[in-house]
Amino acid sequence: MAGHSQFKNIMHRKGRQDAQKSKLFGKLAREITVAAKLGTPDPAMNARLRAAVVAARVENMPKDNIERAIKKASGSDGENYDEIRYEGYGPGGVAVIVEALTDNRNRAASDIRSFFTKSGGNLGETGSVAFMFDHTGIIEYDAKVASDDAMLDAAIEAGADDVVSSEGGHEVYASQDTFREVAKALEAKFGEPRKAALTWKPQNTVAVDDETGEKLLKLMDLLNEHDDVQNVFANFEVSDALIAKMGG
Repeated sequence: MAGHSQFKNIMHRKGRQDAQKSKLFGKLAREITVAAKLGTPDPAMNARLRAAVVAARVENMPKDNIERAIKKASGSDGENYDEIRYEGYGPGGVAVIVEALTDNRNRAASDIRSFFTKSGGNLGETGSVAFMFDHTGIIEYDAKVASDDAMLDAAIEAGADDVVSSEGGHEVYASQDTFREVAKALEAKFGEPRKAALTWKPQNTVAVDDETGEKLLKLMDLLNEHDDVQNVFANFEVSDALIAKMGG
């Protein structure tokens, strides 16, 4: 998992440097609105909405924006978004999962398919690569919140399945069934996490050469920059040298 975590951390930092805040806030607001519409508008009673609000706070999204997005869910003129999962193969045969919220299925499918094709990959059918990932819950904390041992002990006591700790922080994994309870237990002990959401965790990662890795990172950028795309997951590892080059 080291390579996967390393890749995620680099992409997160790069995203913070490069992404326009307005686009980022738009994606966060879309998730908040959909979460509020599917459940109750109270984050305390709606796990998905709470996770969306936490994500927005991590990115310093203004409180007014968050409240506006929640209220939008109950409005009669609110937009309707479809949740769609796209699966395919990127350069080097790397498995890629894309989660999207879109108000235009045809546009989203066309754009995402073109990104895969231009990168030398191809978009597949639903289920074509998902079997290579575990759909699981993840709760993330900054490294300074607790020592590796303290986080591991707390996670085990809460019923988590796995913990990956590094200088980038702590990643606690829990099954979909226990995710909410584990998140609550950790929050009671360590405070609000920087992230709490369902994720696609690769069962194994594939090491790629720098040429292929650069193509893959560019594909990740194209996908992440699209307005309809909420999350992108992949199962590859790249070299430290390429991480330094692309992350710097």
